[in-house]
Amino acid sequence: MVRELRHPVLVHKLSRIRDIRTPKETLRSLLREIGSFMVYELLSDLQIGEREIETWLGVRSFPFVREEEVVFVAVLRAGLPMLEGALSVLPGASTGFLAVKRDEETLESRVFYTRLPDLAGRRVVILDPMLATGGTLISSLREVVERKPSQTVSVHIVCAPEGIERVRERFPQHRLFTVSVDEGLNSRGYIVPGLGDMGDRLYS
Repeated sequence: MVRELRHPVLVHKLSRIRDIRTPKETLRSLLREIGSFMVYELLSDLQIGEREIETWLGVRSFPFVREEEVVFVAVLRAGLPMLEGALSVLPGASTGFLAVKRDEETLESRVFYTRLPDLAGRRVVILDPMLATGGTLISSLREVVERKPSQTVSVHIVCAPEGIERVRERFPQHRLFTVSVDEGLNSRGYIVPGLGDMGDRLYS
């Protein structure tokens, strides 16, 4: 279910993101870059079909991926730079958006905004820099799964083991890609060492 991508360049970029002195414009750039690198890896099994194009030698058939089979879904706000990175890889993919609010007392999450295209029979890639308690991803997957996608995948820069386990229990077929499975959660449900409040760091 979980694949940890420990490529040296990804690990290096993650360490730069962890540094609280990294300015927000650099953070956004790093998230875009990591998003694009991870999308290359998770779509390595994407189907390739033939399509005719006009070349300097006339009409010929060449292999192309079926971009229309993929839907990138960004969790607002922090998933937006990762969405930009994903679309730089597959600009013809569809996009969707989910806004999820976590109650800081109960640590429960609820979706309060949904904007999704038709997902039936398509591969859905959820983009969110952090998987902490798992509540946000579980709420997002409930919204997505009822629309009958062929597959769900999520991309996170860091994850907590507790969150991974909660997602595994509820959605055992879901695939998850990350750069780092961190130590765990503190008493407030934040990942240790984690990245801090990524939404605020990116946009405040």
